[in-house]
Amino acid sequence: MARILHGGAIAAAARVYGGDPCDWLDLSTGINPNPPHIPGIPTRVWNRLPDADLIDRARAAARAWYLRGVEADSDEAGLPLAVPGTQALIQILPRLAPAGRPIAVLSPTYGEYGLCFRRAGFAVEAIADLAELRPEHGLVIVVNPNNPTGRLHDAGELRDLARRLEGQGARLHVDEAFGDSRPEATLAGFAPKTRNVTVSRSFGKFFGLAGVRLGFVFARPDTLEFVEAELGPWAVSGPALHLAAELMAGDGGAVAEAIEQRSAALSAVLDDAGLGRVGGTDLFQTVIHENASALFEHLARSHILVRKFDYAADWLRIGLAPDEEGDRRLAKALASFEG
Repeated sequence: MARILHGGAIAAAARVYGGDPCDWLDLSTGINPNPPHIPGIPTRVWNRLPDADLIDRARAAARAWYLRGVEADSDEAGLPLAVPGTQALIQILPRLAPAGRPIAVLSPTYGEYGLCFRRAGFAVEAIADLAELRPEHGLVIVVNPNNPTGRLHDAGELRDLARRLEGQGARLHVDEAFGDSRPEATLAGFAPKTRNVTVSRSFGKFFGLAGVRLGFVFARPDTLEFVEAELGPWAVSGPALHLAAELMAGDGGAVAEAIEQRSAALSAVLDDAGLGRVGGTDLFQTVIHENASALFEHLARSHILVRKFDYAADWLRIGLAPDEEGDRRLAKALASFEG
């Protein structure tokens, strides 16, 4: 099966459209362009395999961060499992699904879900609404908030769905990669107490550190033990765990405020350009334009990379510029488009 093209391919874009990759404005990824100050990593963390204390410290910090303001039991069953990026969990999810039953993916959404399940031999059905679910479905995938539309489902609605699926012998996976700014919508506190639910969270998007490849999974202990066994020992690096333990133990207020400001600036640029909106999150906006392909090319010739979609030819996803200079650069390029 063909690989899915994701954002972030600046070097490849520069080979086609010219310029030094370092001079491009990358708006294609939906990642915070302004990571916080990175704390120092002690030499011992680089020198040793990750030990239990470091792993537990990162898990506790992640639990506190993702469950802030959410009622949850305080026992260890609620601690998430650290994984080397949430993509690693997606590769394992087919082994958690009931065999021989179709998978429902609330769509359009992140394409790796359908790809991984098809590779594992499952029939995958794209559904536009949860009302389309049937008792035959063995696992349901909901990205919440959704990428790329920003659609958000209420936590109570998803808890009710999970209970209904449990009665049908089915599972629910909720991907909350873009959920840091919407803590009220999380199922992270519900999953560890529920037999058929997994929740994945991304460390790198909000904190702007996607390169460390770190995510967390909330589920019942037996499910986490299975995932951990599938990943093998020391799946997450010591430096990644150290960064999580340090950064997620803080309040994150400055990071959230900076993202909010950058998000407002992006919205202002898009409004001034008269671009219609499909939806979005605090880290990206998806716009609709009848000549989206030509607009993509125009921006690329200006050395600005955005995300286009093979399944929606009139959509473009545009992420946050790091500063006002980036806003002006995007605004100028949009204003000069004659499509």
